[in-house]
Amino acid sequence: MSIFKDDILAGRVALITGGGSGINFGIARALVAHGAKVALVSRTQEKLDKAAAELSPDGSQARGFAADVRDADALQAAIDQTVAAFGGIDILVNGAAGNFLAPAAQLSTNAFKSVMDIDTRGTFNAARLCFPHLCKSEHAVILNISATQAFMPTPLQAHPGAAKAAIDKLTEDLGLEWGPLGIRVVGIAPGGVEGTEGMKRLLPPGMEDKMKKALPLGRFTTTDEIGQVAVFLVSDAACYVTGATLVVDGASAMPLSGVFWGMMRGM
Repeated sequence: MSIFKDDILAGRVALITGGGSGINFGIARALVAHGAKVALVSRTQEKLDKAAAELSPDGSQARGFAADVRDADALQAAIDQTVAAFGGIDILVNGAAGNFLAPAAQLSTNAFKSVMDIDTRGTFNAARLCFPHLCKSEHAVILNISATQAFMPTPLQAHPGAAKAAIDKLTEDLGLEWGPLGIRVVGIAPGGVEGTEGMKRLLPPGMEDKMKKALPLGRFTTTDEIGQVAVFLVSDAACYVTGATLVVDGASAMPLSGVFWGMMRGM
């Protein structure tokens, strides 16, 4: 159940990169539930078609357009298809990302570049190419999906940490430059999100329950909860918020939070 009116985003169009699964699909589901039309963009058309059909069986509120965010020409084509299908773009959600565990000493330069290209360059590509359409909107918002690795040193995560830190800086700089043009730029930095592919890939077997016990709230967040935060940030309720990244991690990244709550639960 949502605390927001069902039509709070009625008449708005969102393009969501990485929108076929995980956190970004949860955001897409939340935006559609509140009246928006969404274009899902990722590399696999079959996956996008399945996701879009789940959100809108008749295609009236959700469509999928395949593109790699690293390929500016392919991304431009997806943007053009979105505008042709839905009439414009009011909201851009930059969610496409790559991640895997790797010690920095064993991380190849190509692997590091790949994550930077998907996360950071992909975020800039989508923002820059959507810019002309966002300039035409009265409700223009860019929502960048970051992560707590951007500001919290994390073992085996030097590559996504660097990429997300760069995205946070883009959020600040684009918020500064594009605010006078009526475009807000905001971010979400989630902590652990229950049931996502990223969590399955990054958590060692048997560690999930131990990690939950070390969190102040005793659990991970969910894609639905991140979706609700996204609805707030892209709606008029956040009309004076720009250049800021909201941390949504249940205080897990606060200094010594895991140590403190692990001790408390062990008493």
